[in-house]
Amino acid sequence: MQITVSGKQVDLSDALRTRVSDGLDTIAGKYFDGALEANVTFSRARSFFTCDINVHAGRGLTLRGEGEAADANSAFDDAAEHIAKRLRRYRRRVNEHARDLANRERPQAARQYILRQEDEAVATPPDGHTQAFATVIAETATTIDHLSVSEAVMRLDLADQQVMMFHNSTTGQLNVVYRRTDGHIGWIDPATKTA
Repeated sequence: MQITVSGKQVDLSDALRTRVSDGLDTIAGKYFDGALEANVTFSRARSFFTCDINVHAGRGLTLRGEGEAADANSAFDDAAEHIAKRLRRYRRRVNEHARDLANRERPQAARQYILRQEDEAVATPPDGHTQAFATVIAETATTIDHLSVSEAVMRLDLADQQVMMFHNSTTGQLNVVYRRTDGHIGWIDPATKTA
């Protein structure tokens, strides 16, 4: 597995880099055969360190863990435990998912945009309502996979995302799962036509 360890305004020791590499190799070896790459970023916020781990574990499967503590080693341990906890919860389905990928339809290519809302209203139309426009601040390539609802929820949780769009493998329709403010998962499934 290719592991990139970086620091934002933090100097990282060789011992910490070795500990991160060994820890992620252990997690990857325990839960799945071939993780492709991992990016680990350390930063410092006030009096504590933060660690953000993103593991690309195969086509379409991304894991994310965050941790914070008084020192960088403890922050890494916290983030790695988040990833290991999610993997323990989904171990069987992650393994089935990896075996099932060969039989699936190819995912649809898409673009993902991150928008920042402008502070000022740009124009005032004749009806008197102001319109705010957003600015694109990031753009990345992504895919829209064919998944069951439970697989989409698993991926949403593993990647610690707020929302995920997917093709429902049962209906073929575009669906969305999202994390609600109350902590539950919401699912948007467009109504199908009935005769």
